[in-house]
Amino acid sequence: MIDWRQGAVIYQVYPRSFQDSDADGVGDLPGITRRLSHIASLGVDAVWISPFFASPMADMGYDVADFCAVDPLFGSMADFEALLAEAHRLGLKILIDQLTSHSSDQHPWFIESRASRSNARADWYVWADPKPDGTAPNNWLSVFGGPAWEWDGVRRQYYMHSFLRQQPQLNFHCPAVQDAMLDVMRFWLDKGVDGFRLDAVNHMFHDAMLRNNPAIAPTGAADVPETNPYGLQDHRFDKSRPEVVGFLQRVRALLERYPGRIAIGEVGDGDRSPDTVRHYTLGNARLHACYTFDLFGPQFSSPHIRKVFAAFGEAATGGKVCWAFSNHDVMRHVSRWGMPDDPPDALAKLAIALLAALPGAICLYQGDELGLPEAELAFEDLRDPYGIRFWPAFKGRDGARTPMPWEAHGEAQATNAGFSQGRPWLPVPEAHRARAVDAQETVEASVLHACRAALALRQKTIALRTGDIAFLDAPADCLAFTRGNGAILCLFNMGRAACTVSIPPAEMLHTSHAAVQTADALLLPPLGFAILAAQPALP
Repeated sequence: MIDWRQGAVIYQVYPRSFQDSDADGVGDLPGITRRLSHIASLGVDAVWISPFFASPMADMGYDVADFCAVDPLFGSMADFEALLAEAHRLGLKILIDQLTSHSSDQHPWFIESRASRSNARADWYVWADPKPDGTAPNNWLSVFGGPAWEWDGVRRQYYMHSFLRQQPQLNFHCPAVQDAMLDVMRFWLDKGVDGFRLDAVNHMFHDAMLRNNPAIAPTGAADVPETNPYGLQDHRFDKSRPEVVGFLQRVRALLERYPGRIAIGEVGDGDRSPDTVRHYTLGNARLHACYTFDLFGPQFSSPHIRKVFAAFGEAATGGKVCWAFSNHDVMRHVSRWGMPDDPPDALAKLAIALLAALPGAICLYQGDELGLPEAELAFEDLRDPYGIRFWPAFKGRDGARTPMPWEAHGEAQATNAGFSQGRPWLPVPEAHRARAVDAQETVEASVLHACRAALALRQKTIALRTGDIAFLDAPADCLAFTRGNGAILCLFNMGRAACTVSIPPAEMLHTSHAAVQTADALLLPPLGFAILAAQPALP
């Protein structure tokens, strides 16, 4: 029996939008517990739950005021313990989002830190004096727009924030901060959680000298941002500092005392992501894997995927990367990659089959199994501070965060698709109601059933979970590779015209409905795919 962490299939739950149990319009922990049987039916190994900790909700829970408490909006600690017990009964592991780089400005640590320059936690956050003219200490920018510095009139210094001003940056150069974060992780490990997704892990350390970031060299290779000047800097000094590795080694040492646990770090580092991931996962004393943004872009082609794997090298082929196509921060991939004339559901089925065929851990975002498109929301419906700030050039992240549609039928579900009996915190799109779980359960050709089939094949085929990957020559729009030393052949037509691929004798394992196999070739329709066995009986 293989270690569950090898090639793990992870399902991301965004608690606000998964299932409401108390009619307040916001999803909660009892709601997740109620729907765990659906997640288990997909054939996944683990559930990653986005933050449910005590928070003022300036950034929908990613601003934490108490790392060891459940926010009443989501329930109680008893509710989390019940969720954990039910997940384990169903054979599911539970991963939680461990916020590492920052806290809320309402956290007791920050309240104490800002009170004076000499108290016990004075150096727990990144504080700096102004320049002589009163401006910020350097040119660092916030991901969410504007300077990465906020003036505090109590302490009469600037504090750093990589995200919202309500999310002050923790100072990981302070040993006590590292110890405190390890204590938080120990608290949840003792509760029984099976691991962590470390949020913004490469943001933990900053340059202690506070040197300015250089501008991106004008080579033409970088994407110049249309809405946010953050992308105009080479973020050499405000993140991805070499000291991160030392703390990750301490995290891994802690997890080794809890057998079978996992730590996956979120890395968003532009062109440096491959090098950063290699450093963070090297050997067996750092992270088990890294979750990257490299397949979240608009590119959808065979050359792009091959380029990404080539850039990551052994980290990708050796299972040290956790791949995903969508999450709560990006446009859903069906809309991001889709074209107006695409066959209904074809792209969603191809994406799930491709994800299931990749080496390393993989992660589905809630609704991927239904082929949900991005929701179109009016400005007055937005809740995301990032989107509100940059509207209308950037519509924010709420389009990927609308409630999960469970029930298309039934009088009580006419408006909220089984998510809530109250008014949902974000509206339920009409297009999503039609794709509800109960509507797809009864249709054999649905995206939901295709998702279960793809994941079932991955789970029973060792070559897909732990085997190597080798890319093959194929027509321009076709992505072709083998897994497990040639045992499995994977073919994906990512174009909008049919293509024919020469193949050896092989047994069809999973395919799109219109693929036509002959003795020595396979005809794939637009967005068609096939996964075949080069020998009849694979383990």
